[in-house]
Amino acid sequence: MSTDIPARLRLFTSPSAFPNPQRLRLFMHEKGIADRYEEHVYDMSPVGEQRQWRHLKMNPWGETPTLELADGSYLAETDAIARYLDQAHPGRRIMGDTPMEQGLDTMWNNRIWVHILYRIVTAFHVLHQGLGPKLELTSNPAWGEHCRKEALAHAGLVNQHLSDGRDWMLGGDAPTFSDMTLATAIAFSKFPVNATPLDERFEHLDAYWRRWQLRPGFRAAYADRSSGVPELDGPA
Repeated sequence: MSTDIPARLRLFTSPSAFPNPQRLRLFMHEKGIADRYEEHVYDMSPVGEQRQWRHLKMNPWGETPTLELADGSYLAETDAIARYLDQAHPGRRIMGDTPMEQGLDTMWNNRIWVHILYRIVTAFHVLHQGLGPKLELTSNPAWGEHCRKEALAHAGLVNQHLSDGRDWMLGGDAPTFSDMTLATAIAFSKFPVNATPLDERFEHLDAYWRRWQLRPGFRAAYADRSSGVPELDGPA
């Protein structure tokens, strides 16, 4: 299937501090295809390129990541791009080989994204106004604290899931896409403004986080030293 994909399609992303582009970047390094794409990393300042008309013509939602396809069309949304790339390239199926694996990976990915990572993202946006009025539309400290508590409660459930000794969410010998969402959630929870470091609060998430840091794909995905997390942005 990969013969239909020309070399160096363009991918529009953001620095590794931004969770959705980072989920995809981690996927691409684990899949072994990151070097096949020309990655354009947007300046994420309040007057940066992400919300300007050139990108809005590609993706009216103004979000990243956005993938430009060979026919000049565009594919957006992290899960959609990852699913396309997983099927379009040979090699290990990151999202699962069998229908059952694919179903389980989707189930865990949805749980982690909706109840943990998105809760932390929401808390960031309503508690922190650092990205400016184009991106930070409201301030709601009470809702931010509620989202933080929700993230911690659901992280506890995932911690319990990992307590049986498994290395990865599906119990296999390599991480799947739900693991990439969880790794990104842990990283973003450690962002100083969020101050909700999941690895420090849960024993099995701590061991899980340390396993990720040993993987070459993980280290490559955070090589820009722009995650906002000191332990990831220190000297190489």
